[in-house]
Amino acid sequence: MSFSRRNFLIATGVVAASSSVLSACSSGDSSGGAGGGKQDAAKAKTATVKIGTAADSKGPAPEVPGAKKGGTAYLLNDDDFSHLDPQRIYYAWNSLAAIVLSRTLTGYKVGDDGSMTLVGDLATDTGKMSDGGKTWSFTLKDGVKWENGADVTVDDVRHGIERAFASYITEGAFYVQAWLTGSQNYRKSYSGPYKGKHLKSIETSGKTITFHLSEARPDFNYVVAMHSYAPTPVKKDTKEDYDKKPVSNGPYRVKSHVTDKSMVLVRNEHWDADTDPIRNAYPDQFDFTFGIEQLTAVDRLIADAGKDQYAVSWRTIPQERIQKATTEAKDRVFEELGSGVSVYWINTTRVKDKAVREALIKAWPTAQIRQLMGGTHRGDYATGIMSPLVAGYETQDVWGKLKTPAGDPKAAKKILDKAGKAKQKIVYAYQQDDVQPKIAVVIENALKAAGFDVVTKAIDSTTWYDQIGKLDNPFDVYWGGWSADWPTGYSVFQPLFDSANVVDQGQNYSHLKDPAVDAAIKAATLETDQTKANKMWAALDKQITEIGAFIPDVYMKRIYVHGSKLGNVKMDPNFDGCMLYKLYVKS
Repeated sequence: MSFSRRNFLIATGVVAASSSVLSACSSGDSSGGAGGGKQDAAKAKTATVKIGTAADSKGPAPEVPGAKKGGTAYLLNDDDFSHLDPQRIYYAWNSLAAIVLSRTLTGYKVGDDGSMTLVGDLATDTGKMSDGGKTWSFTLKDGVKWENGADVTVDDVRHGIERAFASYITEGAFYVQAWLTGSQNYRKSYSGPYKGKHLKSIETSGKTITFHLSEARPDFNYVVAMHSYAPTPVKKDTKEDYDKKPVSNGPYRVKSHVTDKSMVLVRNEHWDADTDPIRNAYPDQFDFTFGIEQLTAVDRLIADAGKDQYAVSWRTIPQERIQKATTEAKDRVFEELGSGVSVYWINTTRVKDKAVREALIKAWPTAQIRQLMGGTHRGDYATGIMSPLVAGYETQDVWGKLKTPAGDPKAAKKILDKAGKAKQKIVYAYQQDDVQPKIAVVIENALKAAGFDVVTKAIDSTTWYDQIGKLDNPFDVYWGGWSADWPTGYSVFQPLFDSANVVDQGQNYSHLKDPAVDAAIKAATLETDQTKANKMWAALDKQITEIGAFIPDVYMKRIYVHGSKLGNVKMDPNFDGCMLYKLYVKS
C-alpha cells in the first residue's frame, strides 16, 4: 500500500477520495488562488522531533493544567482492534490502545504544542550507540512492573523481540528481525524462542540489553519505540492466545473484551507514574463500544447527551457532518496535522523527460483538487514528500506551489513548447468512486490547457494498488501517499526512492532510479549524528522534489469531535487518533 502499514488508520481513509475520513465541507478557500497558498504557508504547523536526555526520560509526565484523576471515558468506534498482542501490532488503529497497555524501550513525549521528544520509556534513556550504529544498548528503569506485580526484565524485552520470529506472528513490523539476522528472510536464520534457543545477536546482562545489528542503524532508538518491539512476559506468553488478553505494563489493563462488541480498560495498580515520562492516565476507566457507524457516533457526540458527554471517537468527522460539527459543537472540535502526505506519483519509467514532468507539476490544479476533497480540512498545501512531523523537516517550495496552488497552465505550456513536447500524451489513472471522477475532469482540463493530450483511466478501488504497483503499469500519473513508520527520514526515502525498490509491487511508485539519490540515502542512513542526518534528509526532500518524481498535494489533516465532559482531548501525532493517556474527565 502507498501508506505504510503502521498508519493503516490513515490508509483506510484515503484510498478513495470520497471517504468520509478526509472529505469535508468548504471552509472558505473556494478561490484556490495565491491567497490560499500564502495563508497555508503562514499557518502550516511544523512539529519538532528531538532526542531527549536521561533527565527527559524520568517520570512522571508533566501534569495537564486543570486535569484531575477519576471518572470513565467512553470510546464510540465502528471497528474492534485487530490485535492487542504487541508483536502483532503495526497498524496505528491498534497502537492507539496499545500505548496504554504496552510500554516500549523508547517512546515519544508529546508537548502541548504537538512537538515530540524521543525519550526512554522502559529504558533509562534513549540508548547507547557504538560501532558506528551497529550496536545499541538499553538499560531498564527500576520499578517497572507487569499488572501481576512482577518486574519487567531484560528477558521479557528479549522475549518480545524473539517471539516476533515465530511463524504465527505475521502482522507486525519486520525491521529489527532483518537487522538482527542480516536477512529479509529472517525466519530461515531463527524461528523463535519456543525451542529454547536465543538470538546470538542479542545479549543481556543484569538490567541491560544489547543489540548487535548486521548494518548500521543510527536511528535504531526510534525504531524500538514501535509496539511490535514491546516486551512480552516470558512466563505469561500464551502464544496465539496472548492476543486475547495481553499482560499490561502500562497504566491500564484489559478487564474485559468481547470481540466486536466492547472492551473495558481499568487501572493497572502496579503502574508507577514516577517511571513514566509519557503518560498521565487521568480516567479510572475506558469503556469501548464497537460496531457504531461513523455517522451515528458523530451525531451522538454532537448531540452531547448523557454518557456521550464523556465520549470521543477515533474516526474523523464525515464530510456531511463537518459544517454541523463546526457550528453546533465548535468548542469540541479538534483538528490537527496528521502524519500522512498526499502526492501524485509521476511514473518516471514512462515520463522520462524532466521538462514534461516540470510542466505537469506547474499545471497541476492542487487548489481545485483540495476544494473537492474538503478544502482546508483536507490539509495544508505540501511542497515535498517529507511530513512536517518528521525530524529535520525544512520548509521549501521548489515549484512555487504555495504561490500558485491553482496551477499555472500558461507557464506549463511554455515549458512544453520549449522542450518540443506539445501535445505530449499523459495517461492519468484514478479510483472509481463518487469524487475521483470529478477530480479527473479538473485535472484533464488543467493539463489540456497546458497543451497535454490527456487520457483518463478509471480503476476499481479494490484493485488500485495491484494495478499501480505493477512495474509495467500503463499509467503516467496516479495518486498515492506516505506516512513514516517512525519520524526520521529513512522510513520515508528508502522505501519510496531507493532503486532497489523498483520492482513489481514495490513501494518506489515513481520508479525512480537515480544513483545520486541512492548515494544520498546511503549517506544519510549511515550518519551517526542524528542532527546532521536530519539535515541530510531535508536536503534529499528538496533534491527529489526537484527531480519531479511526484506532484506535491497536501500535508494531511484529521478532524474530530468529543463530548463536553472530556478535557485536553488531543491527537497523537504518531497514530492520528486521540491520546487516551492525556485526556481527563471533567466534573
